[in-house]
Amino acid sequence: MSKTSIVIPCFNEARRLAPEKFKELAADSKAHIVFVDDGSTDGTNDILKELIRDIGHSAELIEMKKNSGKGEAVRTGLLHAIGLGMENIGYIDADMATPTPDIRHLINCLDDAQTDVALGSRVALLGHKIERSPWRHYLGRVFATAASLTLALPVYDTQCGAKFFRVTDNVKAALSTPFVSRWAFDVELIGRLNALAGPSRIREIPLREWRDQGRSKLSGTAMIFTVFELIKIRRRLREFDRR
Repeated sequence: MSKTSIVIPCFNEARRLAPEKFKELAADSKAHIVFVDDGSTDGTNDILKELIRDIGHSAELIEMKKNSGKGEAVRTGLLHAIGLGMENIGYIDADMATPTPDIRHLINCLDDAQTDVALGSRVALLGHKIERSPWRHYLGRVFATAASLTLALPVYDTQCGAKFFRVTDNVKAALSTPFVSRWAFDVELIGRLNALAGPSRIREIPLREWRDQGRSKLSGTAMIFTVFELIKIRRRLREFDRR
């Protein structure tokens, strides 16, 4: 398997972290794991340090001095992974809603020479186990439709927390500047990659299993507010296209 780093942004995740799942991920994926503590004020940092001691040299911790938002935590971790000389990089949510087999599958999709970006997608298909609360599903569909219109791309699920990238000059350029949104940064990242590499290099991969772990950091009210951030993202992408 190519040298791969998996970035996991964490902010006050003490109640949601499942150390055994991360140990399984490290052993099964053979990937280097980068935890980014985004200024947590609960016991997250202590849990992560103990977890890294258990996992060993294949995991490390980046400690951000203050909370900067998920987008900046992810960007910091991905840039760090690039600096380590990784060939593939990606990120997942701290609650491990995406199980290890699907994470490994997304990474393996990058073995296809025509694929630079593998986006996990929570599509409820026969034979798949996508467990999500109804209200979050339907609210998510409203946001996904707005995001797809913003990007002018037929993306089904921009907000799935599992995304992986082959390290290319385009990916480096897409990560070169901070995102304008703390939570909808996924939309801007996809938009940047589309502008730089074109849609033919981006694949959306239906996950075979995904379970809503509850206690989401993004409330329904915040999700509605985030829709308005798409306006800022669209404006930023226009500027990005002119670079």
